[in-house]
Amino acid sequence: MAIERLLYHFSKAHCYTYFRITGDFDPEQITSLLNLAPDETWQKGDRRENGTTYGFSSWRFGRCDEYDGDVAVQMMRTIQPLMEKIPILQKMKKQEDVFYVLEVVAYIRFDESSPSLAPSQEVMRFCCATETEMDIDLYVSCPDDCHNKGPVWKLDPRAGKNHALKAQF
Repeated sequence: MAIERLLYHFSKAHCYTYFRITGDFDPEQITSLLNLAPDETWQKGDRRENGTTYGFSSWRFGRCDEYDGDVAVQMMRTIQPLMEKIPILQKMKKQEDVFYVLEVVAYIRFDESSPSLAPSQEVMRFCCATETEMDIDLYVSCPDDCHNKGPVWKLDPRAGKNHALKAQF
């Protein structure tokens, strides 16, 4: 299996959260229905910067960068404006081709305490009520002195799917 070295290095742990709707829809209609200003949108068929087209529409809202170690607080800040919109989100889910995700992107350092990634009961109730999935991406920083060494690897997706990766530390 082909692997290549990949280093993640950052000076401080941080995290951000956001809510995203994807599917086949007009993002302006979502904005109008929810009466909320999105952070980012695109519509299926819109052109990316590289010239290809998007195969789905996206409506992103509520990015929260205010990290304090308890990610549940960030999740709540992201979804708080959506709490009163639960009936609208439920109706959209039944009538439209939409998918909801609460995204958590955490960057942690090996030499700092790890964040609490557990959602609160209120966040879980929102996710259950709206059929929102939670996606947690976790990136771990290598030590400060490992810029040109260390067992940090990335799989080459062209190398095949049925191979196990082993790294020695």
